[in-house]
Amino acid sequence: MDWIALYPTWYDPAMGSGYWIALIATIHVVFSHASVGAAIFFAWLINKAYREDRPELLTFVKRYGLFLLIFSYVMGSITGPGIWYSTTVGSPKGISALIHSFVWKWATEWVFFVIEVVGVYMLIYLVGKVDKRTHTLVAFIFAGASYATMMLILGILSFMMWPGSPEWFAKGGTFYSFFGPNTFAQLLIRTGFAMAITAVVGSIVASAFKDAELKREVLRKLAAFGLLGSVIMFVFYFWYLHTIPENAVEVFRNRMPGWFYPAVVTSYGLMVIYFLTTLFNTRILNPVLASIMLVVVTFMGLFPTEITRESMRKPYVAGQYVYSNQIIARDVPGMDIHAELPKVAEKGILKVHPFLPENYRTITDENRLEVGRQIAIIMCSNCHQVTRTEGIRPLTDYLGGVTDVARIKRYLQGTVVAGNIMYMPRIPLKPAELDALAAYLADLNAHAH
Repeated sequence: MDWIALYPTWYDPAMGSGYWIALIATIHVVFSHASVGAAIFFAWLINKAYREDRPELLTFVKRYGLFLLIFSYVMGSITGPGIWYSTTVGSPKGISALIHSFVWKWATEWVFFVIEVVGVYMLIYLVGKVDKRTHTLVAFIFAGASYATMMLILGILSFMMWPGSPEWFAKGGTFYSFFGPNTFAQLLIRTGFAMAITAVVGSIVASAFKDAELKREVLRKLAAFGLLGSVIMFVFYFWYLHTIPENAVEVFRNRMPGWFYPAVVTSYGLMVIYFLTTLFNTRILNPVLASIMLVVVTFMGLFPTEITRESMRKPYVAGQYVYSNQIIARDVPGMDIHAELPKVAEKGILKVHPFLPENYRTITDENRLEVGRQIAIIMCSNCHQVTRTEGIRPLTDYLGGVTDVARIKRYLQGTVVAGNIMYMPRIPLKPAELDALAAYLADLNAHAH
């Protein structure tokens, strides 16, 4: 058989699969990072409460912990499978690549997650029911397990951008896939964010306290914790920029929506102001204001960064070898993986895609435009709007309104087919396929208005 391992394409003309994945991931990241930061904060606060004989501090731990059971562990357990579902539909080859490389790492992460879930229940319900040493030990085990889950997941996420070492392509294995500078740069930035989001979420709970003195003390501690996290994010952001590949830098600087950077900077600035205000004037804070701050951080700060992270690894979706359109672009001897581009170049995408209707495998005058549309959806829709002239990075934006098929074909030949754009996949279409794609794009331009 001439087939290559491609799957039906999830195409959403309104948002695109990448935006859906990023939206679900954004919500999940808030839930999951709040639990990690809270685990660290709890370990410190419980230890302080017992050392200084301050049982009132345990009141906050119990209330915040009960809030987290719903906020992080119930909602996080819903959005977590949501990420699995959306990424499996949107990028089946990408998920396959991660599972084949990291199945035991994910299994390890799930073990730590079970410890984390059991730990948060024990932490909450054992307040006042066990001795101080045991309760403190539970707090530190909970914090360690929670941080371990984030560390393992970030190792996998950093691999999606760039394997830890170039030797991974030849040798495979965890050591070469995980332990690169990008892993640790991301880990430190995420640690800072976990601390900051914990302070914001925690202030929703603490600002509702009736005891003015306890409210003031806890809010100030949360504000200091959040400020420290904000400083960590800022400092290690610059290291992170030096750990990403050249194509990622190009996308980051030139190909993201213009409002992303101002939104992120504004969100970060508002968050710092929020913490400073809380630190010196806790009386103005209430659950409504704290909840508004959470929404601002989530949708002005985190959402653009998740979209950017999804986009920066282009043209790849995993490990610098699986293209975003699901075609394997290079050999990976260490994993016994073989490139699929040579077969596409030899046979053409219409002959090797197993899920195309048979009447599209041969191009005729009657089906040329529809075949071109199918090629655009299969090859380009992971990153572009391909059926309208507005939306997310529409292909027509790169054609300047041209309706001349020959001109569009020459442009595609010199860019996409030749692979001369570092952040786009190389698509070695056969001449007839290229002609069909050019004809479709010309027709799309012609009917733009």
